[in-house]
Amino acid sequence: MAPITTSREEFDEIPTVVGIFSAFGLVFTVSLFAWICCQRKSSKSNKTPPYKFVHVLKGVDIYPENLNSKKKFGGDEKNEVKNKPAVPKNSLHLDLEKRDLNGNFPKTNVKACSPPDLDSVTHKVFPEGEKEAVSPDSLKSSTSLSSEEKQEKLGTLFFSLEYNFEKKAFVVNIKEARGLPAMDEQSMTSDPYIKMTILPEKKHKVKTRVLRKTLDPAFDETFTFYGIPYTQIQELALHFTILSFDRFSRDDIIGEVLMPLTGIELSDGKMLMTREIIKRNVRKSSGRGELLISLCYQSTTNTLTVVVLKARHLPKSDVSGLSDPYVKVNLYHAKKRISKKKTHVKKCTPNAVFNELFVFDIPCESLEEISVEFLVLDSERGSRNEVIGRLVLGAAAEGTGGEHWKEISDFPRRQIAKWHILCDG
Repeated sequence: MAPITTSREEFDEIPTVVGIFSAFGLVFTVSLFAWICCQRKSSKSNKTPPYKFVHVLKGVDIYPENLNSKKKFGGDEKNEVKNKPAVPKNSLHLDLEKRDLNGNFPKTNVKACSPPDLDSVTHKVFPEGEKEAVSPDSLKSSTSLSSEEKQEKLGTLFFSLEYNFEKKAFVVNIKEARGLPAMDEQSMTSDPYIKMTILPEKKHKVKTRVLRKTLDPAFDETFTFYGIPYTQIQELALHFTILSFDRFSRDDIIGEVLMPLTGIELSDGKMLMTREIIKRNVRKSSGRGELLISLCYQSTTNTLTVVVLKARHLPKSDVSGLSDPYVKVNLYHAKKRISKKKTHVKKCTPNAVFNELFVFDIPCESLEEISVEFLVLDSERGSRNEVIGRLVLGAAAEGTGGEHWKEISDFPRRQIAKWHILCDG
């Protein structure tokens, strides 16, 4: 039998064929894996996520489940038009279709109504099943304003409350604000938005969008909070903070509204509420609280050890209950910040225990041009955090801040702790 011979060219073609088949197999495997991942992702997106609340913007529901039922969240405009009786010319009518691009209503000559007139007005705005919102308490509060508050009018807030028994959800609709003061002196207007907190636990914090250059913003935003039993509604309170957005500095606070829900019955349907915006209760400098700080200067390694130990007697966050404090630590060299640290947030306490240590490298051989700034802030989700108090330690600092700094400079490698009173931020 003749021997079988194989040329060198045939042996060279075998690796090429194997490589081509391997490449096709790899492409097929990757494509199959990507298809499986897409199918899993689409199946997960169809499931209802466990949202604590849902935000409905301008009547458009973003919650994945269908909320269209007999009890309306934002109100069925078509049914309202059919069931709504004829509204007199002098009545307060919220026609959301007549707003401009900024969300403003066209100005109309509406005569001022007396408190009895307000009762008849609010009955005609909403159809049957919606309760009168202007309560006697609100009328008393509006008539009992001091002369200073009457001179400085901060506007009026309109909102509605509702409880959905089928879904066990508490619904708050922030409709509009009217007659806000101008916070921008150049344009004589404001960029308002509203923050809302459910007290006393402060677990639910939401805010509206910013409306540009208007003193009569129409938000019409609905916030739905799930998991709140109806029996607990009477124990809660709503805190609204009305602000004006400032791109280059801290937002301006226009005022606030505190709405206790004691005595509010939502079993009969939606309630339209009207409240005057009052001036914010500003903290006094004498009640900023105290901060316990421990310092140690290592002259051999040129490091400064800072320990934020405790804070006590911190003021309440206005009318919204206890603060959620944390501390920011800034290191300065020749009035220039070179490093920064911060502690964790401590929830709902005026006497926080931090016990957090930070080590800073000192760029010079002495502490003469070094200073440390402590800022105690109140953590606010979704907005800029408010400064509760401030403390500066350094060679040029006055009072206990300067004394503490002199001690660690005279006694290096010794850990020295002192209480310091916080000043205005």
